Amino acid sequence: MRLKTIIFIVMIIFFLMGIGLAYITSGPNDRTVSQNKDPLYIKIIDKKDEYEWKAQDARIDSVWKKTPGIVGRKVDVEASYKKMKKKGKFDSNLFVYKLIQPKVSLNDLPASPIYRGHPDKKMVSFLINVSWGEEYLPDMIETLAKYQVKATFFIDGAFANDFTDLVQMIEEQGHTIGSHGYKHKDMGKMSKSEAKMNLEQADELLFALTKTKIKYFAPPSGSFNQMTVEAADDLGMETILWTVDTIDWQKPTKDVLLQRVMGKLHNGATILMHPTEVTASSLPELIERIKKEGYRIGALPVFLSEER
Repeated sequence: MRLKTIIFIVMIIFFLMGIGLAYITSGPNDRTVSQNKDPLYIKIIDKKDEYEWKAQDARIDSVWKKTPGIVGRKVDVEASYKKMKKKGKFDSNLFVYKLIQPKVSLNDLPASPIYRGHPDKKMVSFLINVSWGEEYLPDMIETLAKYQVKATFFIDGAFANDFTDLVQMIEEQGHTIGSHGYKHKDMGKMSKSEAKMNLEQADELLFALTKTKIKYFAPPSGSFNQMTVEAADDLGMETILWTVDTIDWQKPTKDVLLQRVMGKLHNGATILMHPTEVTASSLPELIERIKKEGYRIGALPVFLSEER
């Protein structure tokens, strides 16, 4: 009896193990087969391509030069199905996504200027070149704060030395500070070593005030050559130009300035301005009209990022 009992117990154990193995190997597959036949699951498969984006690498455009990449996204079918099944119906707002990062970033590209942001990113950026106009800066800074807009101020090193309080005010408001070189020199006529020396003079003054590494450089009057760009690159800076010019230094009327910007607004627009009377007075309406068109306004770190 004892031997028979032992044999019986062993048979029971093997039987139970077989059931467990069958569940492990067949259970989930059976559920997947059932899931794949679910009309909700099928609809998710059919619709997912409409909501997915391909990641795009940063590249050198033949016209716009250095262009940032942008993230892609892929639908997580299983996670999306689980959420929609719980709700009991298809709802595109319940799609779960996996982000896909570009393989090439701006930092991977050779030295080249940047004119605009990514054309699929509905965002614009204010580029404010500062080597004069100190009397209008406080009003502009106040307006930007009121509308919760961040801009990039390219500040001349000599200006920073003379108006340290304004530079610190800009930084305290969370704006990005870039370099406008030193004493508004024509960088396009300089050798690489001369350009580098000029930029280092400005950087030294700006860093002393902000304690932050300067990452962006706007050449005075937009004058540059390849050696200028390489000098900035050697110092860890991107050379920034623009696609929309207010030409505010010519003292246009408010209506003319607004039309110049709104008439050329586009995804990835970089909008050049200076601290002038007309810019200070136009800024509130300009921000309101840009936002009304559905654009976000951001400083360069966000504007040039790979996030959509």
